Amino acid sequence: MTTRVERSFRGISERLTVRYLTNLGGERVADDAVADEDGEWTATFSSDTVEIGPSLTLTEITVVFEGDEDALESLVDDFAQKAMRAGG
Repeated sequence: MTTRVERSFRGISERLTVRYLTNLGGERVADDAVADEDGEWTATFSSDTVEIGPSLTLTEITVVFEGDEDALESLVDDFAQKAMRAGG
């Protein structure tokens, strides 16, 4: 059964998103996607600029994780830990 989890992270770039996902066992398969070799998960991402207050903007990355429920559980947690260290 395929599970889908969507999460947003502020303050990280697409470059860091790809780096974190590849460090977690994935390989870039498209400009906006990383997947693991075993086919257990795929992560697609997009970025947007969001306004925080009257004069501050941040990059917000939205990542859609899809794949095996057991694989996604640790992947999403591990990615979130890496993203929180880099962003806000």
